Parts: sequence; C-alpha cells; structure tokens
Amino acid sequence: MTEPIKKPEVLAPVGDSERLAAAIRYGADAVYLGGKQFGMRANPANFDQDELRDGVALAHKHGVKVYLTCNTLPLNREIPELPDFLRYARDVGVDALIVADVGVLMEAKRTVPEVDIHISTQAGVVNYLTATELYRLGAKRVVLARELSIEDVKYIRDHTPPELEIEAFVHGAMCMSFSGRCLLSNYMTGRDANRGECAQPCRWSYHLMEEKRPGEYFPVFEDERGSYILNAKDLCMVEHIKELVDAGVTSLKIEGRAKSAYYVGVITNAYRAAVDLYAQNPGEFQLPQWIADETRKVSHREYSTGFYFGRPDQCYKSGGYVRECDIVANVDSWEDGLLTLTQRNYFKPGDRVEVLEPKSQPVELTVEKILSLEGEELDAARHPMQKIQIPCSRTFAPGSIVRKDKE
Repeated sequence: MTEPIKKPEVLAPVGDSERLAAAIRYGADAVYLGGKQFGMRANPANFDQDELRDGVALAHKHGVKVYLTCNTLPLNREIPELPDFLRYARDVGVDALIVADVGVLMEAKRTVPEVDIHISTQAGVVNYLTATELYRLGAKRVVLARELSIEDVKYIRDHTPPELEIEAFVHGAMCMSFSGRCLLSNYMTGRDANRGECAQPCRWSYHLMEEKRPGEYFPVFEDERGSYILNAKDLCMVEHIKELVDAGVTSLKIEGRAKSAYYVGVITNAYRAAVDLYAQNPGEFQLPQWIADETRKVSHREYSTGFYFGRPDQCYKSGGYVRECDIVANVDSWEDGLLTLTQRNYFKPGDRVEVLEPKSQPVELTVEKILSLEGEELDAARHPMQKIQIPCSRTFAPGSIVRKDKE
C-alpha cells in the first residue's frame, strides 16, 4: 500500500479579524497573529484579549490552528506581565507560541507547559546544532533564518530529531538584515525593528554627498534615482514546492501580517492550490501558470527565490512596488441571477473583472450593469462599502474577491 503524501502546512499571516477570515476562507492550515503585547509587528491592529478568544474559536471551528507571536525581546519592565499573557493564550486555546528569547522560552515551559513552542526566525537558527538544542529545551518547531540555501535546510532536517518540525518562509518581504535583527530603523527614526516598529529605511533611496559639496548628490551606482542597495526583492517560492518538501520543510510560511485581507486571501489561495496539486502527483508536478500569475496580482516588489538558490538581489525600482490589480468588491451572496456585493473600489458597467473564489482558479466576467439594492441602475460603483448588485448567471461563494486590472 502506497503511503499517502504528507502535505506541508500552509501558514498565513493575520493582522486583524478581517485578515483572519480571509486566511480561513482561502485555505490556510494555520495562521500566526499577534496580541497587543510581545509581538514583532506593531503596525497591524493585532488582537486584544476578546478578539484573540473569538479568533481562536473561529479558526478552530474551521480546523485551522493559531500560533501567537511572542517574539520580541522583552524589556525588564515588561517581564512581570509575561506570565499572565502566556496563561491567557493557553486559556483561549492558542495552539503554539512563537518565541525568540530564551528567557521567554523557559518561562513559557514553566507557566504553560501544555502549549507548543515554536522558535521564531528572530532567533537566527542557521545550523542543526542550535535547532537540536532548542528541541531539547522544549521547542516543537524552529522557524529557520531566511538566509539559508535549500541545501542548508535539508542538512538541518537530516541532522535533527525527526520529531522537530521545520518551518521556512516561502513568500513576502525580505529583510536586509540578518533575520530581522536591525538597528537602522531605531537609529534613523527611533522606531525599534526588534520591537515590531520597523520604519523600513532599507526601502528608501540613498545618494552619496561629499562633506565640502553640500547639495551635490552622487548616486552610489549607475541608477540616477539613487541607490537601492538595501532594498531586497520579495521572496516567492510558489514554483518550488517540490524542492521545499524534498528538503523536509514542514510548514510554508507566508510573510505579511501588515498586508491587506486581499493580499492574505490571494496569496494563501495560491499556495493552497499549489500544495494540493503537488500532493496529487508529486512525481510529475508542474505548477499551472494561473497560480504563478496570482502572486503577481497583489502589491509586491520584484520577486526572487531569496537565498534558497543563491541570493535575493535588490530591487532597483523607485518605491519598488508593483501592483497590477485592484480589489473592487467582495461577494455577499447570489440569488435569482444577481450577485450582491460590498463595493471596495470604483468600477463601472463594461469593466472586465475577475472573481476569485476560495481554493479555485479566477473566473472572468463582464459587468453588464450595476444596480442598487432597490433596483435602480447606477452609472458606476462609487462608494466604498456600499451594497450593490450585478447580474450574473453563475453563483459564487460569499467572501469571493472581485477585482480588475489597475488602470
């Protein structure tokens, strides 16, 4: 009897309740999120105690695990608050804590020993010895540093206990510093990257100015707009699922807790589809073009494969971001040939749009007309969050994304 293929986990980023719903809807096996304390992302809304309790309940209702970030380097004044934070996470049913600090790790083992521990990428795990010792200290999983090659990942897998799970980033922004340990933001803006407040000065453009020639700015290299030597391309490994699985990766981690619900839904959907198709026929797996195309339909920098097959290279574009599509609505329901939508951005009759249903390939359709809920024909959808209807011969699931090419 052939042993079934063990699929890697698709792990999605969640910054608030809307993004949590998108991750669940579009096929995440697990999500990672932050509370109001001890997390490495200060910009997203994150989850207060009531939101965390409700979010965990919703995720578990759909068979989705929840990992709570506890991966800052806590200051002395914060330590007294840590035990209660850990106990509350346990009480609401969080499946694992993501930690970077060895003190936090040991406190978690004492205070909530029944909760799994995942070691954050902030810990900078780059070798099998460190991974093994962390396992002996009680870690169930290590999130590897992003600076590793695919051969490094496989070597760690082959030289660590098989019970230790291996998580690796597969998609999203790359930090110019070693696994996020950077003082540049703190030095230039007073916002500490190691406390979840990074201002991303590595994405800014820079020129060289000689002290005795004020106002004369010289490019560091041939790009006349300035140097982007710190501005790494984004990571995208959706075309390399097989290599990641062969290297022993347990969980495929998507970066982006500060990204939109649209981003979370689209990218989760792409990796969900890729993993499921791989599992059907791993020996002859070829990624369909539509899945690769999906990763280009969110705001992103130019893509690379990070350090897995070399180095990520830098993004030379001013600002760096590419955005080819805009979300224009979400599907609420379908009845009697009408799609009821919640409008997000402007669109009008005659526009060609795509509808992205969870775990599916996008479907194209032309907007024939737009109606108010009272049946009045509108010349355009102009008001975000307005409820509108469009004629449609086929049904789409609630929560499906409606988008169009950016004009």
